Amino acid sequence: MELWILVSGWEGKKMTDRKICMEDGTPLSEELIHIEKPEFELVQREQEIRDVEFKTEAVSYGKDVFRRFLRSKTTVVAACITLFIILMGIVGPYISPYNYLEQNVELKNMPPRIQGLEKLGIFDGSEVIEVKKDNLSEYEDCIIKNLGTVTDKSAFGTVEMERIKINMYKYKGADDVYYWFGSDNLGRDLFSRLWQGTRVSLILAFAVVAINLTVGLIVGAICGYYGGWVDLIIQRLMDVIWNIPSLPLTILLIMLFGSGILPLMLVFCLTGWMGMANGVRMQFYRYKNKEYVLAARTMGASDVRIMLRHVLPNAVGTIITQCALSVPSVVFQEAGLSYLGLGVQAPNPSIGMLLSDGQKALLDYPFMIVSPGIVDAGIQSPWERPSGCFQSNAQAIMKDEIRSERTGNEL
Repeated sequence: MELWILVSGWEGKKMTDRKICMEDGTPLSEELIHIEKPEFELVQREQEIRDVEFKTEAVSYGKDVFRRFLRSKTTVVAACITLFIILMGIVGPYISPYNYLEQNVELKNMPPRIQGLEKLGIFDGSEVIEVKKDNLSEYEDCIIKNLGTVTDKSAFGTVEMERIKINMYKYKGADDVYYWFGSDNLGRDLFSRLWQGTRVSLILAFAVVAINLTVGLIVGAICGYYGGWVDLIIQRLMDVIWNIPSLPLTILLIMLFGSGILPLMLVFCLTGWMGMANGVRMQFYRYKNKEYVLAARTMGASDVRIMLRHVLPNAVGTIITQCALSVPSVVFQEAGLSYLGLGVQAPNPSIGMLLSDGQKALLDYPFMIVSPGIVDAGIQSPWERPSGCFQSNAQAIMKDEIRSERTGNEL
């Protein structure tokens, strides 16, 4: 049995031994099936058929990233925290009326005191101490509250002590002084030192990431694009450098070049570029054989142009994510080295040095470690959320490519 089917205005194609149904699945009657070929008519012969133009808005890569950024509330909050820390690292040392190097030994280890908040009973520069009843007259003018009597038992007997809350600034005769985050063991303002240390740590981190990005981008692009023996030699060289113990190497370099910003940059850049190079290499391996790259190569585009114009833009999301995650990593390493005494040296502050000083006085003056600990945690955690927008966008693009490739294979 031979049937001629009319499909989309065309004369159709010949079909044999196949059941003909309507769109709803209802089988056609025998009268409709047995139609002679001359009785078919072409429809829309005189009408011009055109594809319908898409009216959707074109979305660029940056706009897509920004939309994903605004969609996540935690990402927005994390970005605000990050921007606040960076801003305070720039202007924070100038807000305080005290220089971060200015010492006043008479006002050492002073508790935090902030104008306005002291009237609410918080950050009022107070401290709870225990004194003998005979010595209460010494603190009479600066007592805020008497907390009662306590018994102090010692080897010499039992002594009754008065537990009082006093205004330390009034007791030291500095009623017009306000240390917002308190002072350290040399009487230096912790507020200005904290943000100066944040500035030093962030400058170091951004400089290291910029150098690692430049070196890693060049090496990774060469390895991923050319491959072969070039990639093999560079990878084996990277394996040798990577297997060198980092801490002994750091100590050796600091002993040779001394401590400071430049030696630390050398230490972090010596091995830090390899992670960036591997990430760029994988992205170039992935995109170098795409159709548009082969088309550009066929049209005579140079290797440099292909890498910069066709391959690198597709790897931007992963590269930005890796750079953003490298910043807190460098700050954390610098804090660890400064904590061990191998980082930035006194009198210049850093977050690691402030944490080390606060740890030594943790039991007696816990406020000295609270503010640098909060800033350090604020630098470490929130960077992952905004950078994840680029990573999630890159993953979405990857999924769309895989889906389109599967659809093409099915067709």
